[in-house]
Amino acid sequence: MGGRAKGGAGRRKTAKVIAVALVALVAVAAIRSPSSAVLRRLSPPDIHAEYVKYLSGKDTITAYLAYPERPTLAPGVIVIHEIFGLSDFVRLTTEQLAKDGFVAIAPDLLSRRGGTSAMGDTVRKVFASLPQDSVTADLDATEAYLKTLKAVRANAIGVIGFCWGGGQSFRYATNNPRLKAFVVCYGPSPNPEEIARIRAKGLGVYAENDARINAGLTDMAAAVKQAKKDYQYAIYPGVGHGFLRAREKPEVSDSAWRNVIQFFRAQLETK
Repeated sequence: MGGRAKGGAGRRKTAKVIAVALVALVAVAAIRSPSSAVLRRLSPPDIHAEYVKYLSGKDTITAYLAYPERPTLAPGVIVIHEIFGLSDFVRLTTEQLAKDGFVAIAPDLLSRRGGTSAMGDTVRKVFASLPQDSVTADLDATEAYLKTLKAVRANAIGVIGFCWGGGQSFRYATNNPRLKAFVVCYGPSPNPEEIARIRAKGLGVYAENDARINAGLTDMAAAVKQAKKDYQYAIYPGVGHGFLRAREKPEVSDSAWRNVIQFFRAQLETK
């Protein structure tokens, strides 16, 4: 009896040592063979994003900047935000443009007022009082900063805007003859006489269920035709104003975005 008990204790001790050794081996293996989640964290990012600051006159503009991973110089795209300011949607859009191969920059056009984050719930009310000349000056400063970046092709700059920013993208095209391309996402059109000043090619993205904005399309199209400008646009079915943000119909949003990227590549990559 005593011998058997002693032998059993010895076997349990041996098993414990083996178990400890196995745990140690598993731990070493885990260190040497990271999980897929760890590998994803360690793998190189496909973009690099950061906040930057630059001057516009005597004021400092804050902007969100995203670079693509590519071996050659990239065209630049200025992203103009909606009346929500420099939002998560705008940052994600800036990053997506980088993933699509562009150096993209989204200026906070409320920087002169303390920035989007300082506005709180009043952010939407501020835009009505923004001087248009000030907005143009800040976009000019953004373009100038973008052209200083060594990763950017300085002669291939475009602009895209959403909602309020869509109107500003259209307006900026009337004020900046250096632009190579502009995209208007469900934004209001400038006055017909201003359209004659446009030099860049443009693309319009509109929503079927957006009568407020679409009411101006007929007059805009007539002014574009009279001025012999190249501005093509599409009205996407079954969606409303802001559909790229809301993604109420993802397949429609994805189709519109593919057309935006195809347009930018055609106008900026091959020039």
